[in-house]
Amino acid sequence: MSVRGVSLLLLLFLTLCLLSCESEADSPPGFDGKTTPGIQFNQVGYYPDQDLQFTYVAEGRMATDRPDSTYYITNVAGDSIVRQGYLGRRQDWTALAGVLAQPTRSDPLPVGDYRIYISGAGYSDVVHVSDRVLQEPFIASVRGLYYQRAGEALPEGYAGEYARAAGHPDTDVRFHPSSGRPAGSMSCPGGWYDAGDYNKYIVNGAFPLGQYLSLYEDVGDPAPDGSLNIPESGNGRSDYLDELRTELDWMLTMQDSDGGLFHKLTTLEFEGMVLPAAATSPRYIVGKSTTASFDFAAATAQASRVYRPLDAAYADRLLAAARRAYDWGIAHPSAVFRNPADVSTGEYGDDNADDERAWAAAELFATTGEQAYYNELQARPPRIRYHAGESWTGYMANLAAFSLLRFPDRVPQELHDELRGLVITLADSLVLGIDQNPYRQPITDFEWGSNSDVLNAAMLLAAAHRQDPQPTYLTAMQDCVNYVFGNNPNGVCYLTGFGSRSPMNIHHRPSIADGIAAPVPGLLSGGPNAKQQDSAYVSYADGLAPMQSWVDEEGSYASNEICLNWNAPLTYVLGYLEANQ
Repeated sequence: MSVRGVSLLLLLFLTLCLLSCESEADSPPGFDGKTTPGIQFNQVGYYPDQDLQFTYVAEGRMATDRPDSTYYITNVAGDSIVRQGYLGRRQDWTALAGVLAQPTRSDPLPVGDYRIYISGAGYSDVVHVSDRVLQEPFIASVRGLYYQRAGEALPEGYAGEYARAAGHPDTDVRFHPSSGRPAGSMSCPGGWYDAGDYNKYIVNGAFPLGQYLSLYEDVGDPAPDGSLNIPESGNGRSDYLDELRTELDWMLTMQDSDGGLFHKLTTLEFEGMVLPAAATSPRYIVGKSTTASFDFAAATAQASRVYRPLDAAYADRLLAAARRAYDWGIAHPSAVFRNPADVSTGEYGDDNADDERAWAAAELFATTGEQAYYNELQARPPRIRYHAGESWTGYMANLAAFSLLRFPDRVPQELHDELRGLVITLADSLVLGIDQNPYRQPITDFEWGSNSDVLNAAMLLAAAHRQDPQPTYLTAMQDCVNYVFGNNPNGVCYLTGFGSRSPMNIHHRPSIADGIAAPVPGLLSGGPNAKQQDSAYVSYADGLAPMQSWVDEEGSYASNEICLNWNAPLTYVLGYLEANQ
C-alpha cells in the first residue's frame, strides 16, 4: 500500500476515535438532580401527537461558546435515550436584543415523562406528554374567576387554603359626581374583582365575558355541572355558565334607569395590600360612558342567546337590557370616559367607540336577526385587525366577526364571505409571524398584558380554524401556549400554580395578604412589558430585552399583575385546543 493510502487510513482511524470519544463524552451522563433554565419549553406539557418545541439559550446573553449541536431526549432518570437530534440554528431577534436563541422542534413523543439533555448545558426539568395535557390548567383558569368573586366569603370547602372572609358587599355604593346622579347611593353587589385590585369595571367585565361566552358557543359546555367545585356545583346546570352569571348579574345592577352604563365601581384610590374584608375605603359609582354601554350591550346580547335554552326569563332580561344599553350608546356616541381629578383607579378609557359599537350591533343581530342591527353593520362594518396592546380598546371588532361567522344561515352571504376572508387572511399573517419568531409566538411589541396579546392572536387562529380546519392553525395555537407556559426567554410558566417555574409574587392583593407562600392558582401573569412603568418600585435587571422585561415581584403591576381580560383568552385557547384533539 502506498504511503498516501496508509496516511488516509490513519487519518480515518484517528477521526473515528475522536468521534467515538466525543460521542461518549457528550452522551447523557444520567440525571444528577441539577437542571438548567437555559432549556426553555412548555412546562405544563405536550400532546402525544404534538411536536416538542423547545429553545436553548446558553448562559450569558451574548454567549459565543457554542455547545455541541446534538440534543438528547431521555427518560426522567437520564439513563435511556428516547430521541436525539440537532439543535436549531442560532437566532438573534430584535425583541431579544442580543439573546442568541436556538429554537428546536423534535418529533412527537408517546405519553410519558422525559428530560432534554444538551451537552455543556445539562438537563431540563421534566417534560410531560399527556392525552389531555391542557385540561387541568383550563379548569384552573376558570376557577381563577371564583377566587376573584366580590362580596362573598370563600369557604374552605371550595377555596381550600385560600379561604377568606367576604369583603365589599357593595349594597350601599355612593354616586360620584361624575355619574351624573345627585348625592345618594345604589346597590351593586357581586361580580368579579377586575385584577390585582378590588375594583369592578364594566368595560373589562363585558369584554372578557364575550370571550368566555365564545368558547361555550364554539365547543359546547367546557365545564359541566360539578367540574369546578364552586358553590353552584350540583345544581344541575353548567358550572361554566354559573360562574359567568356571577359577573353578568353584577353588570345588570350597573345599568342606569335611562339604559346607559355606569363606567366603574371603585374606591377613589387603590386599596392597600390587604385582604378584601380589611379593604374598607368608601366605594363609588364613577362615570357613564359610550364604550361601557356598547360593551355591556354586546355581552348581554350574546349571553341572552347562550342562556335562553336554560332560562328563558333570564335571557329575556339580558336581551332587554342589551337593547336599552345599545340605544343609549347610539344616542350618546361621544360620552368618552376620563378619570375625574379625584379618582386614580383604572381608567379603561377609549376615544373611539367604533369597535364597541360594531360588536354590540353584531351580537344583537346574531341574537335577534332584526334588520336595524344589520343596517348598522352595513354602515359601520367591524374592522378586523390585530395590534398588540389594543385588546380592550380594539379587539371587540374581532369578536363581532367571530359571532357573525357562527350564523351563516342568518348573516347575508356577502357579509359572511367578506368577514371569512378577512379573518383567514389575518390568521395567515399571524402564522407567518410565528414562523419567523425564534420563540414561535406572534408579537414583536411587548405592551402591558403582552401574554394576553399572544393569546388573543391564538383566538384569531381558532376563528380561522373554524372556517377552514387546517392543522396549521392548531399548531400555531399550540405554539402560543408553549410560549406562555415556558418556552420563553424568562423560562417561566406564567400561569400561577403550574410548571416547574411559575410566578410566586404576583401583583394580586389576596395573594399578597393571605400569608400563604404560593399565590392563588389559575391566574395568568401579564408578562413582559418593555415600558416597565413600575421600574421605580421593582428591580428589573439592567439591559433587559423587551421580551425579557418581566419581574416576579409583588410591586410589578406593569408585568406581574393578573387581570380578567388576560385569563379570558387563555381559557378560550386552552378549551378550544382540548376540544379539538
